[in-house]
Amino acid sequence: MAHMKAQAPAADSRRWAALFFIGLAQLMIVLDGTVVNIALPSLQRDLAISDGDRQWVITGYTLAFGSLLLLGGRIADYTGRKRAFLIGLLGFAGASALGGTADNFEMLLTARALQGGFAALLGPSALSLLTVTFTQPKERAKAFGIWGAITAMAGGALTDYLDWRWCLYISVPIALIAAVGGYMMLAESRREGRSRFDVPGVLLVTGGLVAIVYGTSRAESDGWGSTTVIALLAAGAVLLAAFAFVEGRVAQPLLPMRLIVNRTRGGAYLSAGLAMVGMFGAFLFMTYYLQIIKGYSPIRTGVAFLPMTVAVLLSAGGLATRLLPKVPPRVLIVPGMLLVSCGMLWFLTMETDTAYVEGVLVAGLLLGFGAGMIMPVAFNYATHGADQGDAGVASAGVNTAQHVGSSIGTALLNTIAAGKTADYLTSHASQGRSPAIAKQALLEGFETASTWAAGILLAGALIVAVLMNTPRPELPAATEDVESPDGAEDAKSAEPALPHP
Repeated sequence: MAHMKAQAPAADSRRWAALFFIGLAQLMIVLDGTVVNIALPSLQRDLAISDGDRQWVITGYTLAFGSLLLLGGRIADYTGRKRAFLIGLLGFAGASALGGTADNFEMLLTARALQGGFAALLGPSALSLLTVTFTQPKERAKAFGIWGAITAMAGGALTDYLDWRWCLYISVPIALIAAVGGYMMLAESRREGRSRFDVPGVLLVTGGLVAIVYGTSRAESDGWGSTTVIALLAAGAVLLAAFAFVEGRVAQPLLPMRLIVNRTRGGAYLSAGLAMVGMFGAFLFMTYYLQIIKGYSPIRTGVAFLPMTVAVLLSAGGLATRLLPKVPPRVLIVPGMLLVSCGMLWFLTMETDTAYVEGVLVAGLLLGFGAGMIMPVAFNYATHGADQGDAGVASAGVNTAQHVGSSIGTALLNTIAAGKTADYLTSHASQGRSPAIAKQALLEGFETASTWAAGILLAGALIVAVLMNTPRPELPAATEDVESPDGAEDAKSAEPALPHP
């Protein structure tokens, strides 16, 4: 007995050290998906990117990430999650270095797509490693609280860089540190059995998502009623419907339908995806508002995002982590989505001369508190109760929802904003193209797109409130403090008890 007690702290220390390196990988993934927003105005000027194409700097990354995540999750499950984690880190570092040296839009877009592809391998392997490492309810709540905070706050973390290239270069040392630490601290785990990858599923889901995002982005230049846009959106819907049909009939599906039809897991996926619609829209709009309308430098813009980062930390670490094991998930998720929606609606109160404290600060705090209530809960319940062999694909499912939401949301909201800005400039052409008119046109576009984002989030909150009817977790007293000698235990016996859908 004395020997067992002496070993427990070491096992615990190793788990939390592993969380640090897994968290570094998540920081890098989300950082490259969000911090480029801060540098987008200067990047757009340097590489002469049009307003219609600027969103592809963001979407090229998130689309490659989101469309390949399910495949990455299955690869991690069958080939080894630690191995996939390390390969993803090194590949991401190489793609980041390539992007930092880009001297034209095409090269940058290629690097961003490569980053997304390696992130699709890294993301689910990191989250599944977290899932199989932390199985006790209290520890799991803390770990996912930290994970959710990293996910929601990373966009405001990098504030002091020399130019936009450092937004990409910064990933290289982070990846190398995480790779060395992960190699030393993480244990290998994989699904037993022979792997057989669902190639038709990969082609269908990737083609469907690309068609929808590309069709949405083309609407800015061609109009929503154009033949090309309608054809792309229809093709995307057909391909995704075919994907759902195929997944129910193959032996080893890319995304087992049993994971989606679970109301708890489905609600977690939906809330993660819709939260990213609001957060990515907010990052894009606030960045352009601060730098183009208010004249902030990139460094000052990054500093302006810091209160939102603090709000996420307080909400995720102080509130969500404490309540996660005690209340039904929708008690946290629904109010969080309402807060994010209010943050988007706050743009309607802002003018071109609105002070930072009265405008961006309030919106950022609402967004930060809301995101901090959503993300830890969504990530926890997205993998909760899933079979250990499905940990990778369950993790990939929530990551897919998150990044598909950010891809489609960015494309849709950028299209709406750009269209409204162009309409405003056309209707005020008689007044000339003064800087004041240009700024007001930009603001009009942001306000219109923000209204759409708020409406989407409100509808999502209603759906989650009805769909995610999971009760408060029941914590068996016998399992809360029992620990096996190696610091792990059976996940299903240790997690809070949830009813089957």
